[in-house]
Amino acid sequence: MFSVTIDGKAGCGKSTLAKELSKRLGLKNFNTGAVYRGITCEYLRMYQDKTPTQKIIEEFLKVLDILVKFDEDEQHVIVNCIDYTSRLREEAISNFVAKVAPFDELREKVRQIQRKFAQEYDCVMEGRDIGTVVLKDAQCKLFITASNEVRAKRRYEQLKDTENCPTVEEILLELNDRDEKDVHREHGALLPASDSIIIDNSNETLEETINRCIRIIESRRNK
Repeated sequence: MFSVTIDGKAGCGKSTLAKELSKRLGLKNFNTGAVYRGITCEYLRMYQDKTPTQKIIEEFLKVLDILVKFDEDEQHVIVNCIDYTSRLREEAISNFVAKVAPFDELREKVRQIQRKFAQEYDCVMEGRDIGTVVLKDAQCKLFITASNEVRAKRRYEQLKDTENCPTVEEILLELNDRDEKDVHREHGALLPASDSIIIDNSNETLEETINRCIRIIESRRNK
């Protein structure tokens, strides 16, 4: 099987890039962030807004069943028999997922699903630690980045028509805080693998980034 990993900072367009690359190259797209968001949906259903602790997460894992399946090209995240796909981008989920995701026991459960998927499909898999932890032997590893200001403006464009949309300045502060936590996370820290290709798309359109990545992937695939 052939695997492409896409890691990088929030707001760099990883999900859109992975989706387009999988479509154009005939690869399955596994969205890791969507899985953690689905898990967060179920955590909030069970525990409301109670801050996760080691003890709570251990209790949560005992009853946690995660199923990732595809309806044609759309990835569905089903947790404890509830399909949360339509809720994954809700603001409450976005605000809480970073509190749930760092626990390594939970991440290991997700890793098992990811690795099994990569054994069964040629795939593009995106997230935070795919190239460094999840699929260390992937044939092509990309690390996507952009300046903080560009990322904040992109996120604002995504949110500007939503209720209570934050300002660009507020988004920038949130991204800086998230970067700090991601980079210094004890498990699954956000760092490029030693064999990653760094893609800074600050001054590129999405189409330019897609085309650059396609050239890189095809060169690796043809070796």
